[in-house]
Amino acid sequence: MAENIADISYESLGEGYYVCVSQEHRFGTDAFLLADFASPRRKDKVCDLCTGGGIVALLLSRNFHPEKIYAVELQKKAYEQLLNSKEKSGAGEIIPIHMDLKEFKISEQLDVVTCNPPYKINNTGLKNASDEVTIARHETQCSVYDVCRAAKKLLRYGGRLCICNRPERLADVMEAMRQNGIEPKRLRTVQKNPESDPWLILVEGRLGGSKYLKIEKPLYVMDESGGYSQEMRRIYKLTD
Repeated sequence: MAENIADISYESLGEGYYVCVSQEHRFGTDAFLLADFASPRRKDKVCDLCTGGGIVALLLSRNFHPEKIYAVELQKKAYEQLLNSKEKSGAGEIIPIHMDLKEFKISEQLDVVTCNPPYKINNTGLKNASDEVTIARHETQCSVYDVCRAAKKLLRYGGRLCICNRPERLADVMEAMRQNGIEPKRLRTVQKNPESDPWLILVEGRLGGSKYLKIEKPLYVMDESGGYSQEMRRIYKLTD
């Protein structure tokens, strides 16, 4: 376990799982949505790129128990949080990797790659004063293309890449996938309610897949009463 990290705390995910968070490296609803969208099998070998403190890897471990989960993170503090998250949760199948995803290579081929990448194109929008937050939110160190290129090297033929991003980046995601031989196969939008615009997209591509894209029904976060929808309650593992 990494020691002497300032300003960290732990948030319980239930079932004995904990994620280590800090001011720079936290998590949001998108992590839960991505893990649920990916839904790996128990026999699958998985890699989560841009893993941060390990939230997606932890959720994949808790919910689906795949054979192994490589968790790749570039930033030192986030990687140390990942180590803490793994140890406190006892998630032995998670394999932390402190490395640039553009350099990451392994000898085996994987079934599923997930990534919650920086959403903002570099040199657009306001940047945070913290370099760590800027790297997490803006494409300063890796782009959607870099993610897809890394996934191409890691996946077996027919393996799946699952990405979440902002709706305005949909064309970028699909173009990057196809440039790397990964065919977009599933698309789902996430909306607060039926009247609101989508605020997130979930995209699945298959390495070497045929050209057929299934557009799934939208996922609504809230129900008519203003509480969480039935699907979000399932994803969050909330009980009545």
